[in-house]
Amino acid sequence: MSYLNKKTNRLIGQAMHRYRMLADGDKILIAVSGGIDSLVLAAVLQNWQKKAPIQYQLTAVHLDMGFSPENTTHIRKQLDHLKLDYFMETISFPDIPEKEDKGSCFACARKRRNHLFELARNKNFSKLALGHHKEDIIETFFLNMLYSGNMSTMVPRQDLFDGNLSIIRPLALLEKNQILETGERLHLSAVTHSCPREHLSKRETVRTLLQQLYNSDHHIKANIFSALSNIRKEYLL
Repeated sequence: MSYLNKKTNRLIGQAMHRYRMLADGDKILIAVSGGIDSLVLAAVLQNWQKKAPIQYQLTAVHLDMGFSPENTTHIRKQLDHLKLDYFMETISFPDIPEKEDKGSCFACARKRRNHLFELARNKNFSKLALGHHKEDIIETFFLNMLYSGNMSTMVPRQDLFDGNLSIIRPLALLEKNQILETGERLHLSAVTHSCPREHLSKRETVRTLLQQLYNSDHHIKANIFSALSNIRKEYLL
């Protein structure tokens, strides 16, 4: 897999094996938003088939929220470039009262997630693959802590519906810059974010705050990520 450097390949392999992400006979649905993360994920899983000692099926899906027809066309071209089986679903943006507009990102994400779960169940997929990476996991922890008052985050593998469906995040141990580098080697071209309410995103606020911390000390990102699996319950309320 020449498009992956040794470190990136090792980290993906560690995530795959540590969290038992793939099994023989899996039928995997890849959620492709059109961002570089999900496109790289699709390419990684597709190429992993060539060296994996197991067999699994892959299908990509893009949920079109109707924000940009140009982006949808571009995503089709990228998936055709990867020669990956895929289909597209059109779903509407959720109706949100104006006074609750700041909750639009959560409502939109919830609608997409629920639609993906429904697709996976109806089409008998055993795994739902998402392109979240290390920074996403850290940001989600801070989002939940600051805005929801709980200490939780995404996990690399999450079993749902009595084990009938598992969410897997094979890029969980990668940093964004490693994904961008891989995307360049694969000649993948991501779409621009077209959400009309992007400026309201709490995630963007948290991302900016964290980036300031990362810039102040290059150890902080790794330390936060390590802390998520180094919990000292006796020192928590």
